[in-house]
Amino acid sequence: MYDIISVGSAVVDAFISTGVEEKNGEISFPIGTKILVNGLFFSIGGGGMNTSASFSKLGLKTGYLGKIGDDYNSTLVLKELKENKVDFLGVKSGENNGYSIILEGNKGNRTVLTYKGSSDHLKSNEIKINKLKTKWFHFTSQKNDSLETQKKIIDYAVKNKIKISFNPSSYQVKDGLRNIKKIIENSEILSMNKEEAEVLIGKKAHVKLHNLGVKIVIITDGENMGMVYDGSYLYKYWPDKIKVKEVTGAGDAFSAGFITGYIKTKNIEMAIKIGLANSQSVITKLGASEGILTWNEAQKIIKTKKFKIIKGVVK
Repeated sequence: MYDIISVGSAVVDAFISTGVEEKNGEISFPIGTKILVNGLFFSIGGGGMNTSASFSKLGLKTGYLGKIGDDYNSTLVLKELKENKVDFLGVKSGENNGYSIILEGNKGNRTVLTYKGSSDHLKSNEIKINKLKTKWFHFTSQKNDSLETQKKIIDYAVKNKIKISFNPSSYQVKDGLRNIKKIIENSEILSMNKEEAEVLIGKKAHVKLHNLGVKIVIITDGENMGMVYDGSYLYKYWPDKIKVKEVTGAGDAFSAGFITGYIKTKNIEMAIKIGLANSQSVITKLGASEGILTWNEAQKIIKTKKFKIIKGVVK
């Protein structure tokens, strides 16, 4: 029996510090030139991998369910899972594994080029859904076959009273509410950033998403104030102003930290603190999982740092 199974993508991330000047919100490269870059760093990423690493390091018995390729990058994924003490519950295919190129400009902003590869092609008949014994499923952003498989897992979870958490992404949001409504309305915990939530469902997204059936709605907004809403109380929190190395994986780190904190304590304020501690540690490192905390490390940070959280009654 697992505490949680993370369902999502597994990719190899290549971080490239281009040194290219950012202009008008763009990182631009002239055609036909060779550009020397300032740095190159490889890491394992993808929503399924990032969150499963956090869940495991924070003390939950964790499985990862996804489809990986049959190439060198896939061996790196399996090696990372083993190092993080996460069980691989997925399947291997003859396709190439997912791969992302993160291009960073001179001001630290980035553009991500992602090839999903095998990640979006997990078919339900390739796994034995009724053999997945867990207390929670955490769904991260996927499309095509993998999204349809997630929906079938939802049926199994609802039937067996297994709790659901969900962290969709911008490209799922662009496809509209209809495609992910089934997952949302069955979610105990839903985590989205403010921009994506408002594109999906409009202003006061936390209220509208709760009305769809979500028990706890998390709305993040980068370094700005975030919110957690449970239908009775609205919790507002403010991330610390810290020096950021790289923001890739920050959302996964926060949502996984929050979910773990909530599973262990059933206390929303404590869950917010675990989420903040974990995400703020991750963004001080290069790579989506390099700064992930253990439960004891998170507790030490919480004891020494005062996080700003305001709890208000919703009228």
